[in-house]
Amino acid sequence: MFILTNHIPKTQAVSSLKSVLTLLLTAEERTRTRHRFEVPDEQIVFFRLPRGTIVRDGDFLETENGELIHILAKPESVLKIVTPNSLTLLRVAYHLGNRHVPIEITPEYIYLKPDPVLVEMLSYLGVEIKEEIMPFQPESGAYVQHH
Repeated sequence: MFILTNHIPKTQAVSSLKSVLTLLLTAEERTRTRHRFEVPDEQIVFFRLPRGTIVRDGDFLETENGELIHILAKPESVLKIVTPNSLTLLRVAYHLGNRHVPIEITPEYIYLKPDPVLVEMLSYLGVEIKEEIMPFQPESGAYVQHH
C-alpha cells in the first residue's frame, strides 16, 4: 500500500529521481486530493495530498516513506475543436469558459471532454469537432499556483 502525501512537480524534479511505480491517471483523477486507487499487482494507492493540488503529466508523488510514484496522463476521449479563424477559436474559449468547462488550449485547437450539449452549442459557432483519444491536460485556472 502506498500513501501519497507530497507532490513534486516535474519542473522541480531532478533527473536522478527513481520511481517504484508509474501510475496512469485521467485529467479528473489528477485533480483528486483524497482518493483510493487500485493498481496492477493488487496494490492500493491512497492520495492524501494538500487541498487544491493538481498533478500534471510527468509529476511525482511521494509516499510517507519517501518512495516515489511517477504520474503520467492517461489517454482519454476528448473533442478537438478546429477552426481556421482565430477569432472563432477565441469565441469558443469564451463560451466554454463561461460554462466553467475544463479545456486544454493550444494556438490552433481547443480540447475538451465529450459532452453532447456542448457539441450542439459549438456546432452553432461553425467549428469542426473531431473525436480523439489522447492525454488531456486542461488549464489549471488563473488562481492555481504554478511552479
